[in-house]
Amino acid sequence: MINGEDTASGTALLLAAAPPGKSRLIDATSVLPTLAAVPPSILTRTTAATIVELADPTDPQTVLTHIRAAAATSGPLTLYLTGQLHLDHKQRLIHLALARTTPATLRYTALPWHWLAGELKLRRPDTTTVVTDLVAAPDAWQQLRTEGLVLGHGIRVYGRITPPPPRHRIVEPAYLRAFATTWRSGANPPLAQLHEQAVIQTGPADALLLAFDHTALPVPAAPTVPAPSRPHEEPASVPTAPAPNAENTGVSEEDPLPAIFAAAHAGRHSEAVSLAAMWEGWALRTYGAGSVQAIHWLEVRADLARLAGDPARSCELWMAAADARLARQQAPDDPAVESAVDRAHHQWLELRDQVRARELGPPLVSLRRHVPGRRFGAVEAVQRRLELLHTMPPPDRAVARHPEADGQASFPR
Repeated sequence: MINGEDTASGTALLLAAAPPGKSRLIDATSVLPTLAAVPPSILTRTTAATIVELADPTDPQTVLTHIRAAAATSGPLTLYLTGQLHLDHKQRLIHLALARTTPATLRYTALPWHWLAGELKLRRPDTTTVVTDLVAAPDAWQQLRTEGLVLGHGIRVYGRITPPPPRHRIVEPAYLRAFATTWRSGANPPLAQLHEQAVIQTGPADALLLAFDHTALPVPAAPTVPAPSRPHEEPASVPTAPAPNAENTGVSEEDPLPAIFAAAHAGRHSEAVSLAAMWEGWALRTYGAGSVQAIHWLEVRADLARLAGDPARSCELWMAAADARLARQQAPDDPAVESAVDRAHHQWLELRDQVRARELGPPLVSLRRHVPGRRFGAVEAVQRRLELLHTMPPPDRAVARHPEADGQASFPR
């Protein structure tokens, strides 16, 4: 569908999909008639416009072909996505459900999110916009709250992800419909303003909001990573976990860290983690796996998990950071290595989930033996607590306990 003769032609891809029956969480295609009534040039924000509509597609390879064709165009590309997200438990990957997706066939009938991200990252920066109105299944929701939803550097993203609705209830793509209603009224404000209006009109309060313009972020210079400041002294078994200092990042004056941590402290954890993961991906592509630049962003994500109230994920990421530094031949008594292990230890102590604590205990013990740290008895403290965890009753019989005001973990030591 072509509108106008301007050589600056843009493309809009409208993808709305959800499985039928009990698996359906959102009435995705209901928004397409409203979007179809919007002038094509408004959807692409260009004079000439090509519109591609995919309503309840069934084959992920076919969808990928359409995305690949749209991504290959040289002009501006805008994707409007509405549907539901699920988690592949085997590979821990997010998928967009299609019309024939079932829990048993997810890996074969849904569109892996990384397929979409992989096609879009090949485009020139500042030419791609993604507007999403998505609902997450329970397993995907838990991961998205800590991992975020990543597309890549140079892509504008606006949208919302709502938590799973109550049983037997199907939500409406009200966020994207609010965009279309505004456009049909004749108004065409900037996307950031449209996003704010749609959020106010539709909610819900616990939705994960995606509102960032990757194209506006500076490219960080190669970090020089000096030794981090030593954490405040506490008892041997309770290392502290301060946030990474901006002075350790080595980024340019327009440091993305303040905006990332401001989003986290404001409760916009998905936005913060998505931005950090984007920069980590940029560091991996630019400097390679195991580089100090990539490790820096891994550590940032570890602290964001702490701020999001996910000590298990934070512990995992801090241990991964310590392992990565050791793989770089950094010494076990290197302050950066010791700091990463101390923070992993601290987050492990914050865990109230006995099962996860028992799972993370053995790798932490192994790491602590290699990196004992400067606090006397830290290795023995981890071993004692792990032994104690194995003697505790199952979670359904355990009495819930809460951390004390001094930050001690809820499990006995």
